[in-house]
Amino acid sequence: MGAAVRTLLLLLLALGGNCAVAEELIATAVTKAGEAVPYVLTRLEPPPKYLLILFPGGNGIVNPRIQDGRLAYEKKGNFLLRAREHWVDDDFATIAMDATAAEDRIQAVIDDLKGRFPSARIYLIGTSKGTYDTMALAAYLADKIAGEVHTSSLSTVASFDGRKYGNRQLVVHHRSDGCKVTPFFAAEQSHTRYGTDFIAMEGGTSVGDPCEAYAYHGYNGIERETVAAIKDWIRQDPPTMKGIAK
Repeated sequence: MGAAVRTLLLLLLALGGNCAVAEELIATAVTKAGEAVPYVLTRLEPPPKYLLILFPGGNGIVNPRIQDGRLAYEKKGNFLLRAREHWVDDDFATIAMDATAAEDRIQAVIDDLKGRFPSARIYLIGTSKGTYDTMALAAYLADKIAGEVHTSSLSTVASFDGRKYGNRQLVVHHRSDGCKVTPFFAAEQSHTRYGTDFIAMEGGTSVGDPCEAYAYHGYNGIERETVAAIKDWIRQDPPTMKGIAK
């Protein structure tokens, strides 16, 4: 896939009931060093008001590509990607890419998105190990995007002070998250110590490894509710209230 070549594939997906959603492989995001940063853009027809860049957990590799003439990518079972039927609507579009802490790679995608949708507000959303990158990029992105959402965060979120950044910051966590490296109390501490906006989720079903996508860690069974809570917070941009707790 050439660095300056835009590879486009439109697929009609049965997302959100009868809504036809266009899924495109985009290859026009290029770093200053000439490295292409491909991503999957999922949207309805109207120009979106909000663009949500998704950083999945685990190894964070989405690897979007054309394979045997079809769009292929990894991490479809991850909470953020599998919940796209709830993320995408007339106001929201999603961008699925490899999670990264590299400033040049995220900047390439931001520049490409701003060229396509100059009036849209951009949010970066990470989950689990993807929050290592969202927290690492927080200072760099403070004046470049509208905000960040850190879901099922690593324990280091306990010392994450959202007040330090000029944009909006939200921490989301399941009260029953059983993963040892993403304890609920750490996420809650970011809120109690620093006033970081915070949403605590409950319910759903936990299946298998407590650190995997279909456990409470991945909001299994409450994807719709979790996404709705995050989107409600995003819609308060510019914010009308602080320190949300649910």
